[in-house]
Amino acid sequence: MATHGHENEGYRRLFDGDGLTVGAGFPLTGTNRSTPDLPRELELARHAESLGFDGLWARDVPTFWPKFGDAGQTFDTWPWLSHVAAHTEGIALGTASVVLTLRHPIHVAKSAATVDRLSNGRLVLGVASGDRDPEYPAFGVDRTERGDLFRERFEAIRTLWTEEYPELEGEWGALDGRLEVVPEPTNGSIPLLPTGNARQSREWIADHGDGWLFYHLPERTLESYIETWRADAGGKPYVMAVRIELADEPGAEPEPLHLGYRAGTEWLQEYFTRLEGYGVDHVIVSLENENSAAAMTRVAEAIIDR
Repeated sequence: MATHGHENEGYRRLFDGDGLTVGAGFPLTGTNRSTPDLPRELELARHAESLGFDGLWARDVPTFWPKFGDAGQTFDTWPWLSHVAAHTEGIALGTASVVLTLRHPIHVAKSAATVDRLSNGRLVLGVASGDRDPEYPAFGVDRTERGDLFRERFEAIRTLWTEEYPELEGEWGALDGRLEVVPEPTNGSIPLLPTGNARQSREWIADHGDGWLFYHLPERTLESYIETWRADAGGKPYVMAVRIELADEPGAEPEPLHLGYRAGTEWLQEYFTRLEGYGVDHVIVSLENENSAAAMTRVAEAIIDR
């Protein structure tokens, strides 16, 4: 794995080893339209950490759009991850992903650095250009410009973390060298993982990102994507998200779900072994089972403990 000067504890937890690591996506209870049960979510977060999961990932969903079908973990990303940090020990905390086109870069830089400090450096930031059409006019953003907005804000956030009293100007505003954004991240900066294509070229993502976060893909397509990524980005990590519903029978064959599979643990063992062989570094699992704790334990026994 390639090394970077600003790796923090979360990045090392996810990517320092030689093998595939596994994380869990909020909401852990499976609730995705209403506010999840808070004590239960925290209980499951601690359960995931005790089982050996390496990351807990929260999505940035400012509003609920019924047509899209979910509201993420409902709670705002920054206070939610701070709360999770206070109830866990060393598991990495990730965003999947902060929509930079809808966020002011000073707010993102300050909020992320705050969570990074409060969690002792466990934060890894997936960042995206967004995909919920009604949110752009709600925030006064021209969706046709989201590629340029993403790129400009991405670079601004990096500068805000790494330069003292920066001179910086963009469509979002200007800094003339008299102001500094505090606190600083624990290790000088926070890893940024562009998500999907983020309206950028793959070469730009490889050059500027600290990794790449992508969605579930057919295996042949995934293998091709990772080959291209390695050619462009070297050892920078590749992260993918997948929805999983565990079948009752361990030997159950896979059935397609939106962005994932329903399958037995025996097939999932083989699937995750193939993912590791393709070069995937971390998988974010969103479990669809009603009994989340039992499903989490079965995933850990079948995949993590192997």
